[in-house]
Order: sequence, then C-alpha cells, then structure tokens
Amino acid sequence: MNGLVSAVGPLVASIPSPSQHTWYLGPFPLRAYALAILAGIAVAVWLTRKRWAERGGDPDDVLEIAFWAVPFGIVGGRLYHVISTPDPYWGPDGDPLKALRIWDGGLGIWGAIALGAVGAYIGCRRQKVSFAAFADALAPGLLLAQAIGRLGNWFNQELFGSATTLPWGLQISDQYLPAGYESGTLFHPTFLYELLWNVAAAFLLIYLDRRFRLGHGRVFWLYVLFYTLGRVWIEMLRIDTAELVLGLRLNVWTSILVGVGALIAFIVIGRRHPGREETVSLDAAEPEQAGAGRPDPGH
Repeated sequence: MNGLVSAVGPLVASIPSPSQHTWYLGPFPLRAYALAILAGIAVAVWLTRKRWAERGGDPDDVLEIAFWAVPFGIVGGRLYHVISTPDPYWGPDGDPLKALRIWDGGLGIWGAIALGAVGAYIGCRRQKVSFAAFADALAPGLLLAQAIGRLGNWFNQELFGSATTLPWGLQISDQYLPAGYESGTLFHPTFLYELLWNVAAAFLLIYLDRRFRLGHGRVFWLYVLFYTLGRVWIEMLRIDTAELVLGLRLNVWTSILVGVGALIAFIVIGRRHPGREETVSLDAAEPEQAGAGRPDPGH
C-alpha cells in the first residue's frame, strides 16, 4: 500500500460530507461555519430567555448580557485556538494573518467560556443581576449552541476522528484527507458524537435543574462536568494536529482538570448554598442581606 492507510471498505453505509461550505449573495460570502455559530447563539439566547424568566428575571436582560458575552467569547475562543494550535499561524510554514480568519474555523471552547464569562459578568453587573443565577439559566443553552456549532466542522470537513469501519463513518473529500489516507477512507464523525452528547446533556441539565431546584451556579458547574466527560473520549478519537503533553492531547488534559474542578465546585457550593436563590436581582438581595442582621423591632 506504499505506506498508505487503506480505505476501510466500500461506502455502503456512511455519512456524506457537504460538498460546499460557502455560498455567495453577490460579492458577500455566506459561510456555513459562521451560520452555525450564529444559529447556536440564537438558540442559546432563546432558551436562556425562557429559563431566566422562570427564575424571576427579565428576559430582556439576556440580550443585554449577550451583547457583552458573545464578542468576548468569540475573541477568547479564537485566542485559545491560536495558542493551543500554533503551527498554522506561527510555525515554519504558518501565516500569522490566518489568526484573524475566524470564518475559516477554529474556536477553542475553553477560551470562549473563560473570556465569555468575563463579558457575561460585566453584563450582569450592568443589569444588576446575579452572575451565578444567570450562568445557571444559560448552561443548557450553551450546550445546544455548541452542538449546533459543530455542524460548521462538518461543512468544513475538519476535526474528524480516526479511520473506522462503522456504518456511520464520515466521508471526507480527497482535498481534505490527511496525509497517508487513501480516497474513500471513512472516519469517526466526531462532530456528530459531540452534537448528540451535548444535546443529551442539555436535556439532562434541564431535568436535574427542575427536579432538584439547583442554584448558585451549580447548574453551570454540572454543564462543565458533563461537557468535559464527553470531550475527553471524543478528543481522543481526533487525528488533527494538536499539542501533546505527556502523550495526550492538550485538550484532553484540559478537560480532565476542568472537569475535576467543576465536580469540586458543584459539591462545595451545594454544601454552602443548597437550593436555589430567592431572587436573581442584586438590588433585591442586598436589602434582604442587610436586614438579616437587624433586631426584630417587636422585641
């Protein structure tokens, strides 16, 4: 086979990849990756508005907070991707200007969450609402947004897994095949694995939140835990270029460490603050806290 990985079988049952990822309205390109990100944001905002209202918040708060969180998250996601996958940008044949081409794909979830949280915190402070309560309302929507966003990877024919003989193997066009693989080789559709995992986790979060009336950030930390559990095994299937630490991909280690931290946070917060907040408004919470230490005027 001249050192090539042979095709793993005829394409009897497999998932085709889209033949096109960009369309044009006159001179303006419409890229599937960008559309998937925007659709995910729209779904997250829609669901978060409903969940925020159920917690006693003003649904319009969500749009105001998203105004800060979304751009912060996009910048953070791109920074993490460029730092954790530097070769295409800073390597021997890299092009630093490609770091600005977000529409070509490449957003790291950890950077998006970290910097997006900073933006959300700013928005929450401006709206005078609890950041922890908002994070709880947002968590299932984040999972759905990530699920929809993975469709962009499908259109771009990127971030797929190793070769497979499974009937749901993913077809990859010859121009996107990694070096050493023959035409017709099927690959694990990791975009689909993560999509299904995230959707299932989102519904599980909603159920657990309603069943146990979780609050004070515990829904968010469960989101982090559920996501990292899936990301570990999905990441280990991928064959795209990645930084390795002690033989494992950087994102595997990140998922393990963040997942452990999320579990600890969930347990500690649950012991300190069982149940859910009485109010999501900081203005309403402050008088209650101030009044808690005052003597009863009737005594």
